[in-house]
Amino acid sequence: MERQKICVAGGGSWGSALAHLAACNGHEVTLYLRDEKVCTAINTQHENTHYLPGLRLHEGVRASTDPAVLSTSLLILAIPCQQQRSFLGLHGSRLTPGCTILNVAKGIEDVSGCTASQFLPSVLEGHAFTYAVLSGPSFAREVLEGQPTAVVIASTAMDRAEHMQDLLSSACFRCYTSTDVLGVEIGGAVKNVIAIAAGLCDGLSIGTNGRAALLTRGLAEISRLGVALGARAQTFMGLSGLGDLVLTATGSLSRNRTLGLALGHGQSLEKACQEIGMVTEGVKTAFAVSKLAARLNVAVPITDAVCAILNGTLTAREASRQLMTRSLGQE
Repeated sequence: MERQKICVAGGGSWGSALAHLAACNGHEVTLYLRDEKVCTAINTQHENTHYLPGLRLHEGVRASTDPAVLSTSLLILAIPCQQQRSFLGLHGSRLTPGCTILNVAKGIEDVSGCTASQFLPSVLEGHAFTYAVLSGPSFAREVLEGQPTAVVIASTAMDRAEHMQDLLSSACFRCYTSTDVLGVEIGGAVKNVIAIAAGLCDGLSIGTNGRAALLTRGLAEISRLGVALGARAQTFMGLSGLGDLVLTATGSLSRNRTLGLALGHGQSLEKACQEIGMVTEGVKTAFAVSKLAARLNVAVPITDAVCAILNGTLTAREASRQLMTRSLGQE
């Protein structure tokens, strides 16, 4: 396809991996980030030494701390969910009219209980743009290593989704499309909460029976919430639902599972987050989901248990006991 100019906002592991993919496909890619040292390392060593040490980025990836690079027809938004409102509030005027914003972060905003597709129109009021979201089971390190990966790109504008599908797909990275934007966002966000719970299970040595039950009931919890918001139930059986949940809840590279594992071993939340050293979206998302579910009258017992553990009102062992002794019912 025709060479395209792309900006990836956010120099973390996932933003770097997607920049690498686009550059490998022949596109002109600039990473916008704040850290001058990381910027220099990418431009001179072709490596994100902070987030992806030891992995080489395509030489076509350039990094910049100049916000002028945000003025492109395609902005890949790799800024953590909780920072997107302030980031676009600050830089929205730089966006190219009619641009596509491809959101690749996962989460629900804690202050509003909204996904990005719900709050960005008000943040960018008066700016013409098309929104899309990319999600699915995808560790950045494995993507850079060229391991097979499949994701989904959702947008109400199918032509834009198909354009980005062509732009990013390769022999190692396969993109599917969807029009269920909200379903893809909810699956990608809430699975992080269930992954914390899965890590807690492993930290408590609850066993594989218990973890399998947790993941199954966790998927039901994700689906209930999504359907209540208007998403399609079948979306949660796809890459952004079941696929991403399985990866994040069982993979050793998962930050959210690692956090739960540390908490299950008795480590404090503060200490665990410090050791992980990167944003663990599931923490703030858990509280956002719990409040959202209460507003919608949707039962999310696993999420509520994770919140109780995170705020210190229950121990992990007590939360496990409470989940197992809830009122019996039909599946």
